[in-house]
Amino acid sequence: MGLTVVGIGGSMREDSQSERALSVVLHGARAAGADTVAITGTELILPFYDPAVLERSAVAHRLVQALREADGVVLVSPGYHGTVSGLVKNALDYVEDLRADPRPYLDGRAVGCVAMALGWQATVTTLTALRSIVHALRGWPTPLGAALNSAEVGFDDHGVASDPAVDRTLRTIGQQVVQFALDHRAGDAQKYRAGNALGHR
Repeated sequence: MGLTVVGIGGSMREDSQSERALSVVLHGARAAGADTVAITGTELILPFYDPAVLERSAVAHRLVQALREADGVVLVSPGYHGTVSGLVKNALDYVEDLRADPRPYLDGRAVGCVAMALGWQATVTTLTALRSIVHALRGWPTPLGAALNSAEVGFDDHGVASDPAVDRTLRTIGQQVVQFALDHRAGDAQKYRAGNALGHR
């Protein structure tokens, strides 16, 4: 199949709860047949994005290149004061480097969105913010997203969710990202074949 799903998320704390949630989503994507790349924690500590600065650190270059090659994306953010963390938002600002690509920004790619915060208000508004960012970047948020209230659900040291329903939801998000990528690839192939058929008339 040759599909790659890139996961971005977590916090500056290594192996955070949001990073564990990301791992479950990517496991769902792998189960659906995709290869996965995770960019988390300290890998997201980037210089503040400045469009006037053209030089890129090695970490920023890896992030941009991974997104450039991605067939699908997963975003997981902790909710800080009701919205996406600065760490995740700054990483997403680097998507601007893809503006002149044949597939600009996140065009044509499904993006699974997960938010995790202490309390329902923060987690719901953070999920909404993630979806809005994805729309602005021309991506397609998956039908299913997840707003996780860390007061009610958590992940153990093995990454297992305390609520089996949460585990199923996260895995389903990963599967939806892969299914969209497969459908998109099939649609592109069909358009190519139709174009060739017209050209030979």
